Amino acid sequence: MSEPLIFAIPSKGRLKEQVEAWLADCGFKLETSGGARGYSAELSGLPGVSVRLLSAGDIAAALTAGEVHLGITGEDLLREQGEDLDTRVSLLRALGFGRADLVVAAPKSWLDVDTMADLDEVGHIHLARTGRRLRVATKYLAQTRSFFARRGVADYRIVESSSATEGAPAAGAAELVVDITTTGATLVANGLKVLSDGVILRSQAQLAASLGASWTPANLASARRLLIAVESRARAMALATLVWPAEQDVAARQATESFTAQGAARRANGLLIDKRDLLDVCAALGGAKVEPVTVARPDYVFEADSAAIADLAARLSLKIDAIV
Repeated sequence: MSEPLIFAIPSKGRLKEQVEAWLADCGFKLETSGGARGYSAELSGLPGVSVRLLSAGDIAAALTAGEVHLGITGEDLLREQGEDLDTRVSLLRALGFGRADLVVAAPKSWLDVDTMADLDEVGHIHLARTGRRLRVATKYLAQTRSFFARRGVADYRIVESSSATEGAPAAGAAELVVDITTTGATLVANGLKVLSDGVILRSQAQLAASLGASWTPANLASARRLLIAVESRARAMALATLVWPAEQDVAARQATESFTAQGAARRANGLLIDKRDLLDVCAALGGAKVEPVTVARPDYVFEADSAAIADLAARLSLKIDAIV
């Protein structure tokens, strides 16, 4: 019997709740083993998959180490695994939740410091006056070093933070911080401001695949089943189906020719359209005296292929034909 695909999802917190809701919306219900505090689970509707419940940070590490096949975690945590991330992990799909920005923040009292170039200048002055480099408190060592290097800032040293990073300047432990923020309110409350060009990463939850895991055609087939459903659900959210009376089909087709030319798909006595075009299409049909026109929102809009899975299969040197 083939080894199952191992899928890691967050074990606690707001991100776990968002992931569970997202999976359920796509048709997969999470069923935890061992009660609420269990560390393994299964997904109904997705056979051949074993779910592991891990911390978001542990998921990022497990993906890069090849210990799991798939995982959902923040892109900020994935990027912290090193600049060669793209050689070890394939980002299959951004999920639209778990959003946060990784930013460089300085004291609001530094009125003349608004950009990374200003920070570089202050770093030179600080070193010349005190003999010490500016201290930057952060948990994000790899991304801080990479970003500061790209911006030409060298006169600093990192103070690794293990707790409330934003409080480091007020406590006298650092002059600057690099931290994750959603609204910026906590930074402001601690007397800090985000530099105008100091956004390192606009992060969100990512569905990612490990390139170092041991993949079989059966594992890839399970991943394909998941991605096809996920993509079909996302596609449906952006579309609407219009239906008109069969006896008015000729007039309706003539009235909607411009929309089909732009990508709307013909259906029997109807159209599948981008929901942003809904009122315009209905106005065109109304002008042609086509009525009544009914509108429905599809739950899924399936397509046979997934570009994300095709790319993953190519990177793993597995053939799509072997998993269908």
